[in-house]
Amino acid sequence: MYDVIIVGARAAGASTAMLLARRGLRVLAVDRASFPSDTLSTHQVQLPGVGRLAAWGLLDKVAASGAPATRHVRFDQDGIVIDGHFPRHDGVDALFSPRRTVLDALLVDAAGQAGAEVRESFTVDDVVRRDGRVAGIRGRDRAGGAVREERARLVVGADGKHSIVARAAGAPTYHVVPPRSMACYTYWEGVPVAGGELYARDRRAAGLWPTSDGLVMSYVAWPADEFATFRADVEGNLLETLDLIGVGERVRAGRRAERIRLTPDLPNALTRPYGPGWALVGDAGLVMDSITGQGIGDAFRDAELLADAVEAGLSGRASMDEALAGYQQARDRRTRPMYDFTTDLASFRPLRPEERLLFEALAADQAQTDRFFGVMTGAVPVREYFSPGNLIKLIGVRGFATAVRGRLMARRRRA
Repeated sequence: MYDVIIVGARAAGASTAMLLARRGLRVLAVDRASFPSDTLSTHQVQLPGVGRLAAWGLLDKVAASGAPATRHVRFDQDGIVIDGHFPRHDGVDALFSPRRTVLDALLVDAAGQAGAEVRESFTVDDVVRRDGRVAGIRGRDRAGGAVREERARLVVGADGKHSIVARAAGAPTYHVVPPRSMACYTYWEGVPVAGGELYARDRRAAGLWPTSDGLVMSYVAWPADEFATFRADVEGNLLETLDLIGVGERVRAGRRAERIRLTPDLPNALTRPYGPGWALVGDAGLVMDSITGQGIGDAFRDAELLADAVEAGLSGRASMDEALAGYQQARDRRTRPMYDFTTDLASFRPLRPEERLLFEALAADQAQTDRFFGVMTGAVPVREYFSPGNLIKLIGVRGFATAVRGRLMARRRRA
């Protein structure tokens, strides 16, 4: 009998297992993969996530793995270029973009070292119920063999956006926004970058980020309704987009190191993350478009929030329902501003007047440029930065008034 069984042992699951085991709980984490194992990912561990890795004593291991620190970033929005650095946050000033073969294996090892039992190559078929509660899991080793059941006081689904635990528990979703973009990833060698690079053009977005083994990861996003067009000529459309943003020649001078990965599976939804005997963390409970690269950092944040709640519930300091309700409230409160920002960005709408004025103002103000990059990485609150008071400070009263009039006129035209 375990205190907690965690289904899924990647960024969210392994982190949760490590944190709970460090608190003295008996934890089993299972995953169908055998680590190191790759998975589709934006790779970015944003500043808050890097701060958590440092607090957990794991940042030095990430840095030693060969994943370079990224402090400099360049953002080209329709030819308006802002160039700067990430602000210091929680004692760190760089993000990292390790391959998931590196990051997930490191976290699995940390969970094991903390005392959690990690069972790899184990497929969960269903949850076990008892007296109306989830009470365990049922599954088998990937190599075959008899079905095994394991029991626990709490089962945590950390098994991704198509979570078996969430489905079995009937967890409802809310704040759902249909997929707005599709994504294309691949890796290049021999492509020089000075840091992270972000580009936005009409109905196109792209990024270049240094990752493990001296490679550069390229990310290209198109609107979701153009997926069939992109899929008809994947390599041609990838290169055409890289040409459009001005990096095609640089990329062609290098060599594509791996296959191209393409996905339209970019839902946006919050899922109720708890119920009788079960909880959710990571993509199982929260998914948003990858265009802002928040997934890994959100997984780390929610692993901490959930670990606090589980410890409180199992220790008797609070009822488990009360503790997990608090987890949901804290997660949603911290998520919604970036969630709304992300889904808006993924809509590929044209720049609003105040946004164009903002980018033009930032191009001449280094300190505010760096603060804007803090917004992009989740270190500076979105609502605080885009508040009327701050926008007036950045673009002036006249510019803000012009922008407001423009938005009112646009609404009237739509009406």
